[in-house]
Amino acid sequence: MAIKEFHITKSSGEQVKFSLDKLKRSLQHSGASEDMVQEIVKRVQDELYPGISTREIHNRAFALLKKKKSIYASKYKLKKAIYELGPTGFPFERLIRGILHYSGYETKIGEMLQGNCVSHEIDVIAIKNEILNVIECKFHSDDGLKCNVKVPLYINSRYNDVKGPLNSQKERNFKATEGWVVTNTRFTNDALEYGKCAGLYLLSWDYPHGDGLKERIDRLRLYPITVSTLLSSREKHFLLEREIVLCRQLEKNSFLLDHLGVSNGRKQRILKEMKSLCNS
Repeated sequence: MAIKEFHITKSSGEQVKFSLDKLKRSLQHSGASEDMVQEIVKRVQDELYPGISTREIHNRAFALLKKKKSIYASKYKLKKAIYELGPTGFPFERLIRGILHYSGYETKIGEMLQGNCVSHEIDVIAIKNEILNVIECKFHSDDGLKCNVKVPLYINSRYNDVKGPLNSQKERNFKATEGWVVTNTRFTNDALEYGKCAGLYLLSWDYPHGDGLKERIDRLRLYPITVSTLLSSREKHFLLEREIVLCRQLEKNSFLLDHLGVSNGRKQRILKEMKSLCNS
């Protein structure tokens, strides 16, 4: 059967045509060489069957990359690693704060703002170029879910409640406000249309095109610790509970590995992995 006839099953259950180019691009994005990409694509291609899930394709490509070079495998699994920040949305909020902080924003997390009607706890507040950004994060731990129109509708109502009091403050260090909606998945078309119409800034895994979460994390080298191929699930959970979300945070707080009882040899391998990801 020709490859173009293959249909694969997405996490949402939707059946779509298999795209060889998409697989190649995702592997190239990991930093793997062209020869390595071609070799892995051929291996995965030989194991395809109609209806195979995208998760299984990803797992096979990941395993092959890991055998070649673990840092490529870590970068390849970025999307899955963000899902592993769950089940709560708090580590995801700290990831977003980190991305904005290293992009030159002055940031605060979990601030209470008084609205016209009620007070609201805001996930992230970020100020840059004299614009105060009120940011709400919507984290999904299920990769089959999209962020539908109800999310920006709800967040816009919260933003509108606090916008008036913010803009009427006599002493303030900003000229304007902007509302954001950030998700680790994708927005539905209705959500995108509503967000544009309402004047909200939308940020998702791959939106805006060329400047989504994926591109920002790669550009800033702000990988979450969950991309690690050396840390166990228990160790990742321990670190996340202590608000260590980014690889570069673990680099600076390596003593936490001692608290986990990690041997010195393994500790050095983990820190080498963290350094490689932060400087790749």
